[in-house]
Amino acid sequence: MASIVSFEDLAGAVRGLPPSCGPVRVVAVDGPGGSGKTTFAGRLARALGAQVIHSDDFPVPWDEPPVTWFRQVEEQVLGPLAAGRPGGYRRYEWAAGTFTDWVDVPVAPVLLLEGVSTARRTAPAAFTVWVEAPAELRLARALARDGASYAPQWREWMRAEEEWFAADGTRSRADLLLDGAAIPGEFVRIQPS
Repeated sequence: MASIVSFEDLAGAVRGLPPSCGPVRVVAVDGPGGSGKTTFAGRLARALGAQVIHSDDFPVPWDEPPVTWFRQVEEQVLGPLAAGRPGGYRRYEWAAGTFTDWVDVPVAPVLLLEGVSTARRTAPAAFTVWVEAPAELRLARALARDGASYAPQWREWMRAEEEWFAADGTRSRADLLLDGAAIPGEFVRIQPS
């Protein structure tokens, strides 16, 4: 029987984990684009009273594998946190193609990283979540958000994601597997096979 994830129970479990990045417990919410990662991370962050850093806050090139953007997170956020110091970054505005406001990232008990490739092997994550949904649904969600004119970029991006996840083994290492295709805002735990 499938079970709906309780955000309060998950928040309690995360709080009980040892820190993974200096004094901070990093929770990485990963999975392919359009699977429901942002919605899940937002709900978990509210339950934890934690900050979320989204991959969409950084310039992630369409024509590169979903890996290069993470260097900025490592240098500007994770490196300082690992040393017990606050981090921060300048948020990227996709529509304008420019960097905008400064985001402070204080040393806190928990920080969520949300986006494609956040649970990579090298991430200092105390807990990793994999959110998935069927490709057709993910593409429909992405195009509803970004516009139909982005269909060619999204199809290429989805191919690059598949290659990245296969090479990194992201799903197989996740602490929690979730189906993001359920009723909006609900996440069903996938039982390991």
